[in-house]
Amino acid sequence: MAWKAEYIILLLSVCLINFLCSIRLEKLESLASKKRWLWFVIVFDLSILFLFKYYGFFSSNLNVVMESCGLTWESPALKLLLPMGISFYTFQIMGYVIDVYRGDLKAERNFGFFTLFVTFFPQLVAGPIERASNLIAQLKDLRNKVDASMLVSGFTLMAIGFFKKLVIADRLSMYVDKVYLYPEGFEGMQVLLATFFFAVQIYCDFSGYTDIAIGCALLLGIKLMDNFKSPYFSASISEFWSRWHISLSTWFRDYLYIPLGGNRVVKWRWYYNLYLTFIVSGFWHGANWTFLVWGALHGTYLVSGLIISSILKLETKSYFQILPPDLMHSARVLFTFVLVCFAWIFFRASTIDDAMTVISQIGGFLGTFNMTTPVIKGFGVFALMVSFASVAILMLVESPRVTRWRSDPLRSILLASLLLAITCCFGIMGSKSFIYFQF
Repeated sequence: MAWKAEYIILLLSVCLINFLCSIRLEKLESLASKKRWLWFVIVFDLSILFLFKYYGFFSSNLNVVMESCGLTWESPALKLLLPMGISFYTFQIMGYVIDVYRGDLKAERNFGFFTLFVTFFPQLVAGPIERASNLIAQLKDLRNKVDASMLVSGFTLMAIGFFKKLVIADRLSMYVDKVYLYPEGFEGMQVLLATFFFAVQIYCDFSGYTDIAIGCALLLGIKLMDNFKSPYFSASISEFWSRWHISLSTWFRDYLYIPLGGNRVVKWRWYYNLYLTFIVSGFWHGANWTFLVWGALHGTYLVSGLIISSILKLETKSYFQILPPDLMHSARVLFTFVLVCFAWIFFRASTIDDAMTVISQIGGFLGTFNMTTPVIKGFGVFALMVSFASVAILMLVESPRVTRWRSDPLRSILLASLLLAITCCFGIMGSKSFIYFQF
């Protein structure tokens, strides 16, 4: 409301319609009637999302098509600001209604608790996209007590999140933003480094928000779901998506991929289901062709891997068998990371043309491989050193050994204090919002 007060009416209207319709859904006995009500709610929710997030994209592209056909008609322009968090709370509320329709969840009769579930502030604007079966039950359990371990864990997670966001993500963005704003003005090696930096930046930015959200919720006695599990150490694209933005990937799995038939269909349909799911996932992230290409690339990675595996009569885990097991695993992790970074180019670029320029610059560099090119022009040696040191600290903090070590309250407090001290000394304060706030 502090941002745009009238949008609270939109949020409350969405809550009220879904609250009433879910109760109606639960009372109906006819499957046909249930389906009609379900489709009504889904169309209502997606229409609101379309109006505020996608109308401009479709209208501008429609105008281009009409102009190319020699027609002068133009769709009306609507200058609407994107409501913060609309993609997240729309999917969260749709998941709830679908669960009620399936009979997996009882419809909530208390509008206050239902609205609190939708608007729970730690994760409202950028997730995790919580399931009603997990969150509503906790919100309604007034016996929940916040013990000392939850307080320590909450503060420690928030400290880690602040460190990721302010020290790593925002510092790397200083370089990434300059390069991607005008990629033609930078050498190929500089563009390659910016692409690598963006992969680290978006992870630290988004997982940093998640850590802060989960930590903040713990201070209130609420346990939210994990959203990241060291995704860049994945040995395949499918494993990457089981570790990256887990709440969204499982949402698409449960509410789109499986209803389409999942892998319980003929092969061509299985590939279609996968590909469509990732196209929709890409479009969920933003109304731009770059996000569609990003989603299509990940769909292509998965489908291509399945086809190659089928042709070679090998399981996905059987690639690189000529290498020793440890080296084979490392090679697969590196290959997966390269594929993910390539897709990130389209995610970060403003337009398809900019993305192709970035790819051209990197391709030109790899063709000549001139290591004498200065890579820190316009960034600064000190900033570069702080960035690499911070990433090294992050890898240490997120290592399994330190994660287990954090179970001790005193060690957690020491770790949180150290990270907060580093954040105060080297953090970029108050300059950047979270990347996923735009979605």
